[in-house]
Amino acid sequence: MSIAANIEEIQRRKGEAAVKSGRNPDDVLLVAVTKLHSPEEINEAIDAGITDIGENKVQEIMDKYEKVKPVRWHLIGHLQTNKVKYIIDKVCMIHSVDSLKLAHEIDKRAAQHNLTMDILVQVNTANEESKFGSSSEEADGLISAIAEECPNIRIRGIMCIAPFELEPEDAAPFFREAKEIYDRYVGDPRERIDFKYLSMGMTHDFEVAVEEGSNLIRVGTAIFGNRDYRSEEK
Repeated sequence: MSIAANIEEIQRRKGEAAVKSGRNPDDVLLVAVTKLHSPEEINEAIDAGITDIGENKVQEIMDKYEKVKPVRWHLIGHLQTNKVKYIIDKVCMIHSVDSLKLAHEIDKRAAQHNLTMDILVQVNTANEESKFGSSSEEADGLISAIAEECPNIRIRGIMCIAPFELEPEDAAPFFREAKEIYDRYVGDPRERIDFKYLSMGMTHDFEVAVEEGSNLIRVGTAIFGNRDYRSEEK
């Protein structure tokens, strides 16, 4: 199928999962994950209605930024502090904040550009050693510290990644735990805490994530097809 047809199918499935959980399908944002895909493919997705794209690596944002039509960019992969300066004025949100050190660097660079950067706190609810993210137990402390110490950051919610090896339905408890953390902060009166996004769910498990409360899904393979990882090695 074409990229446009794939997007239409994902929107349909996303909508069914949203209705199943008693929500409006329009309240669940689809972010197209464009890792290792060309600007031409990305522009095709934008022409098909995609408004938000997610990149895992800073270098790919730098390489593609001028070649892609107007769109909202999200940094969804692990971000090193020494690379924040390259994308601080290019992305609308950073999904993968998992330490106060990284938050301080984002805050510093945002101040230099006179902007407030929206972030999500990444929580590793499965406690997987191979994945980044704050533990569930440490999330509250991290959120409070960022809110207190980083005036140029606005915390918009939580991001989590369930173990990929699981069957989709087996990911539900990990999504549920992230939702519990998210719910604690909805309506929080602190100025720099404004929770709106629960970023959970990818190609293989986004329907379960939506049913468990996700309102932002990150889908790449189901839109663009399998990535050519050989191009990453060049």
